[in-house]
Order: sequence, then structure tokens, then C-alpha cells
Amino acid sequence: MADFVTLTLNPALDVSTHTERVVDAHKLRCAQPRFDPGGGGINVARVLRRLGAGVTAVFPCGGPTGDRLRDLVQAEDVPVHCIGIGGETRESFTVGESATGREYRFVLPGPELGEREWRACLDALGRFAPAPRWIVASGSLAPGVPLSFQHELAAVARGLGSRLVVDTSGAALPAAFEAGLYLAKPSLSELRALAGEPLAGEADWLRAARALIARGRAEVIAVSLGAQGALLVTREQALRAPGLAVDVAGTVGAGDSFLAGLVFALERSGDLADGLATAMAAGSASLLGGGTSLARAQDVDRLRGQVQVRPA
Repeated sequence: MADFVTLTLNPALDVSTHTERVVDAHKLRCAQPRFDPGGGGINVARVLRRLGAGVTAVFPCGGPTGDRLRDLVQAEDVPVHCIGIGGETRESFTVGESATGREYRFVLPGPELGEREWRACLDALGRFAPAPRWIVASGSLAPGVPLSFQHELAAVARGLGSRLVVDTSGAALPAAFEAGLYLAKPSLSELRALAGEPLAGEADWLRAARALIARGRAEVIAVSLGAQGALLVTREQALRAPGLAVDVAGTVGAGDSFLAGLVFALERSGDLADGLATAMAAGSASLLGGGTSLARAQDVDRLRGQVQVRPA
């Protein structure tokens, strides 16, 4: 039985490399590329598996790129349920500028999913038996997927009795809140957009998160604050953890690693402080590697003791 099932509607084969400087109108000689499986839910599944959780990754895949993506996920001992599609799975491209340490990320839109294809993703979730305790839907909606997908996803989770976790962006995020979910992970800018306010300080962040919870849209909200750390809020409790100082080799997948650490710890102990500390450690651990290498369990264990969690 998988405690966790992740859903990635717009997965990608992540290609990363380095060049000395990024300048226009020149051929940029790059280092040998690195290929990693990518997409929010896939990244969450990879980290959950490293932490020892039972997890299955559900995602659409098509063409040779989709085949390679599937093989890379399976190579990390993550069981997969692939939904075949007519389009070609996308690639994403990250270039590190060696001279400055800057990172340039090029994200392609991905193939358009027809109704039959995105409904097949929902059907795959609904057929899990026994039902997973958690469904983690992370990443953007693929082109062609309507916002009403969020309501249908919420209905599937309710039917299974699974806790629904959503980490998405753009118009899909308020749609997910309207549909109802257990846990969401908006960034500070996304929380501001949801609230329609500038939210200047921590008291405002807390007020906005609690307003969403009071409206019955979510039970837990984790607000990622970038280098400032994170805020974890429920109806009864609010916790804050500052960011950790680590050497940053790459930022791709840090939020996905954070989310994996959070739900892993909540499943393990049910304790919010444990969840936030593990999430912060996992997010920070992911910064240590290049490409979409994500958090490693030994780094999460090492960094967790450095996380300071306090009441907000």
C-alpha cells in the first residue's frame, strides 16, 4: 500500500548544464548536460521515496521524452502509473552561469491534454485500492486542462477518503482553494494574490492564511517565504521557521522537497513542529545539489537539528 500518491499533470525531463557567462548573440559552450525527472509531483515522490515512504507517481507521458522520463523515475525505485498521451512530454532547461552563480531557467509549456487524457489521470487516482492516505497534486495544470479539474480532483480525494495536498500556481491555485483541500503551499506572492492585499509583515501573512482556513478552504497552509523560511498555519496553531544558511548549488525543486518533507513528517508523527522542521531541512538540503537532484535523506537528517521552530 502506498501512503502517498502524487499527481503531476505537466511533467518534464529536466536538462541542466553550466556555461561561463550567458550573453546574447554568441554560441554558449556548455558543460555536459544532466538529465533528471521533473515536475512537481514527481519531485515530491522522489524525495518521499528517499525518506522511506511508500509512494506511487501518477503522470501523463508521451513520445521518446516521456519514455525517458518514466525510466528515470523508475530508476529511483519510485513505482509509476503512466497515462499515455498523444503529445510529446516537454523538456525544461536550466543553465548555471559559472562566473556569477546565477541560474537561468527555461520552462516550456508542455503538450496539450485532451479531455480523455486528463480524465484518465483522475480515473487512475480513483482506482487505487486500498486508497492512499495522501494525494499530492503538485505543479502546473497542463495546457488543455480546465480549472474545473480542481473540483473533480477534490471530489476524487473525498471519495477515497484521502487527504488532498495541492501546490500549484496561477489561476489553478484559487480554483483549488474553492474546491477544498487539506493542505496548500502558496508562496508569499501567491498568498498576497489570494488575499488581494500587500500583506506587509508576519501578522498580515498569518491573518491572510487564517482567513482562508476560516472559510473552510483548507485545514493547513504552509507559506513559503524563500530565504526568510516558512510559516505553517492551522485553525489552532501557527509556527514560523527562519531559513537556513547553506551553500546553494541550485534552486530547482526546493519547494517540492519542502513539501515532501512536510507531508512525510505529518504522516509519521502528526506533529506540526516536526512537520515544519523536516520541511525546512528538506528544502534546504535540495539547494546543495545541482540540476533537479533534490533533497537526500542524509542531508535532511543532518540539517533538521539546525532548524528553529517558534510560535508565530
